[in-house]
Order: sequence, then C-alpha cells, then structure tokens
Amino acid sequence: MIELTAAEVAEAVAGRLRGVTDAHQLRLTHADTDSRTMQASALFIAKPGEVTDGHRFIDDALAAGAVLVLAERETDDPAGRPHPAVLVDDVVQAMGMLAHEIVRRIRRHSATTVIGITGSAGKTTTKDLLAALLRPEGPTVAPQGSYNGEVGVPLTVFSAELDTRYLVIEMGADAPGNIRELCTMVPPDIGVVLMVGTAHAGKFGGADRIAQTKGELAELAGAHVILNADDAQVAAMARRASAPVTWFGSAAADSDGLTVAAREVTQRPDGRLELTLVFNPAQASSSEFRVASGLIGSHHLTNLLAAAAAAYRAGVAAEDIADRLSGLGPSSRWRMESTQIPWEGQRNAVTILNDAYNANPESMREALRTLAVLMRDNHRRGVAVLGPMYELGEDSVWLHHQMGETVVRLNIDLTLVVGEAAYALYRGAVAEGSWGAEVHWVATLEEAERWLRTALRPGDIVLFKSSNSAGLRLLGDKFAADGRN
Repeated sequence: MIELTAAEVAEAVAGRLRGVTDAHQLRLTHADTDSRTMQASALFIAKPGEVTDGHRFIDDALAAGAVLVLAERETDDPAGRPHPAVLVDDVVQAMGMLAHEIVRRIRRHSATTVIGITGSAGKTTTKDLLAALLRPEGPTVAPQGSYNGEVGVPLTVFSAELDTRYLVIEMGADAPGNIRELCTMVPPDIGVVLMVGTAHAGKFGGADRIAQTKGELAELAGAHVILNADDAQVAAMARRASAPVTWFGSAAADSDGLTVAAREVTQRPDGRLELTLVFNPAQASSSEFRVASGLIGSHHLTNLLAAAAAAYRAGVAAEDIADRLSGLGPSSRWRMESTQIPWEGQRNAVTILNDAYNANPESMREALRTLAVLMRDNHRRGVAVLGPMYELGEDSVWLHHQMGETVVRLNIDLTLVVGEAAYALYRGAVAEGSWGAEVHWVATLEEAERWLRTALRPGDIVLFKSSNSAGLRLLGDKFAADGRN
C-alpha cells in the first residue's frame, strides 16, 4: 500500500480517530483483513464476517505488527486502554473509500492504466493472462485468486504502489448495481466484458438483468470498451458504451474498428489450444501470429482474445502479445489444472482435470465438451465428477436436469454426481437414456472418494467440476496429490 498517515486514512474514510497519540506521524504501509498476515506499520481492517468478526482479533493483529485498526465500534486492550483506531459506521464501505483515495493518489503520481474485467465466466483466467502480458511493460498489480467484489477489489488496490503502471481489477457481481459501485470505487480506463451467462441468476432475477449489470462497465470505462463479438448480449452493450469499442472473437473479423480475432483454431491431443491470432483482420494493416496456448479447453479462446485485446489497447505491441501468450497457462488454482497420477502401478496414468473452483451451466458445459474431445482424441475413458451449481435461482432443478442430458449427449463414459443439490443432474442423465453403471450418484465427498478409488482405471481422464462451496476442488486435490508425492 502507498504510505498514508492515520490522519489521512481517517480523512479518506470520513472516520473518527480514537486512541491515536499523533495521527499525523503514525504511518501505514500495509493493510489487510487477516490478523495472521500483519506486517510492521500495518492497518488491520476489522471486518465483520458471516462466520466470525474481525473485531475479535484486534489484539492479535496489533501484536503481529499492526499499528492502527479500521473498526466499527470502540474496543480496548486487556489493560483497558483504547485500541488505536479509525471508527466508521461500515468497514466494508470504508475499504472502498480508502481504495478510491489510493487510486486517486497513484494516478496523480504515475501514468496508471486501470483495466476492469467482468463476465459470468472467465474473469480470473483473463485477469491472469492480461497481468502476464502487462508485467514486462511496467509494475502491474492484479488480484489474488478471484478477489472481485466489494472486499476483494479494495484488497487488490491496497497492494498497489505509487509507481504502479497497470492496475487490473476483476469485477464480480451478484446483484444489479454491483459493477457500477466498483467502477465508482476504482474508475476504469479500459473495460472488458467477456460473456453473459446464468451465474448468480437467482440473485439477479434473470439473464437480462445480468446483462444490464455487466453492461455498467461498458458505460463507465473512460478510454476503451472491449466487447465479445460472439456473445449477442455483450455485443449489444456497444450501444451503451461511452468510449470507443474494440471487438474480439471469431465474429470480430467483420466488425468495424480495431478488432482481435482468431483463425485456424485447433486443439492438441492434450487439450491445449493452437490458433492464429489476428489483429485488425479486415484492414490493410492487419498482422497475425501463430500461438500455442498453455490453456486446456476451447472455451479459453474467449479469454485469450480478450486479454490480447486489452493488452493491445493498453499499449503492448502485437508481436509481444503473441510471444507472451505462447505456452502461457493458468496461474490461479482449480482452472483446468492437469495432473498425471500413477494408478495401480501401471504405466498408463490417470489424468486429473481439476476445474472445480466455480461452476455455472455455461462453464460446466464447456468443461464437459473439453473432456469429450480429450476422450475422442486420445482414445481414453472419460470420467466426469460433477457437483452442484449454486445461485441459479428458481430454474436450478431444471438447469441441473439439462446438464445431465448434456452428459449423455456428449457420450461421457462414466459420470459421478455428488451431493443432494446436484441430484437433478443425475436424474437428467437417467431420463436422457443413461443406463447401467454409466452414471452414479452419492451424497457426500467421502462416498465419492471411495467410489472413485474403486471405479477408476489406468488411462482414465477425470474431470472435477462444481461450484466452489461444494468442495469438489479439494477432492480433486486429494487425487492429484498422488501424482505429486
């Protein structure tokens, strides 16, 4: 975090100081919500949570190096002395106010470009790709994992320094207006919209409202708006854009203005993509480069093109973008992680594909398609271990049922459905014509592990896919560990 005094923090968040002797001399260079990660001269953010309350850990944070607390109520140490604090009504809201002030100061000091990325799927992978493309150009800050909400975005900003050249912000939303709030907190120069799907449809009240919310980024990006030409709902956001539009996607080749497209897309036997990356395909100044990606699955084409378009608009040369994308794989966990593990002492190992960080109907369907391609191209048996997709609203049962139909239509050899919330997926597969032992259902992760250890054979390709809270990513890790030991 850039250096701020306690007085400056209090002013930025409209807070009240308590227990601070000299607020103009007390300096802070780090901020976090986790008392275990405190450093010297740190601001501890005592954020109330669903499980616990950060106010309970103030003494631990101060003992670990924190010198000031951002809190919602007055607290004292065991001796009855006031904790040094800035008091506010809402800590999370104050985090956003502090992030806004930090970005304002960075902009005043450096020629910083802020890039916001949103979409129902692919945000984290696109963010990771874009950060890798930008880092050779100058100091770049991007979120850890999937920090993308009212808490995650400020935490990303808090890691920035005055010389930050590129600030990449992942913008998630689970209700209308969320993207607008994040754009107000950290105004983006470049806004990237990937796709509109059914993630969090239950909270939004339908796909149309999801599109309306994602489009808030198109409205508020100050310099460039980057849109997916292959997604009709995203393409329609061009009418809402307040800045010039850059198109990406296979349909982008016929669009006016700057475009980034792909030609001659192929998938290698290991599932990784190869493509010809084309800049301005409809213009005389077009340029193209062959790229061999390190990402598994054709659905990553959207993420590759979006990252390339954003980097190009941020000033990176086309040839450098192509060179840096070659071989570049995921850097965040549980995004089609591929691990080979020995099985029953045979040479032909089992391949674990752990894609269970998150799931919605679009991303699960694409993951299953990738598994089907790998089965076909490698003449190996495919096993899908599928858990529930959460936050789908009133259509959840039907959408799970449809996913079961998809499993059968893709001819997945063996499917294990895990959890009560995913039972409709199992019923959908049965109704579509799955028979015998092709599809199986268990209630718990423990049952799933026992079943898999009996059912798997050397050479199998095993896909783990579910929403994060279902925990299948951890079961995938347990199997993958067999290949790392």
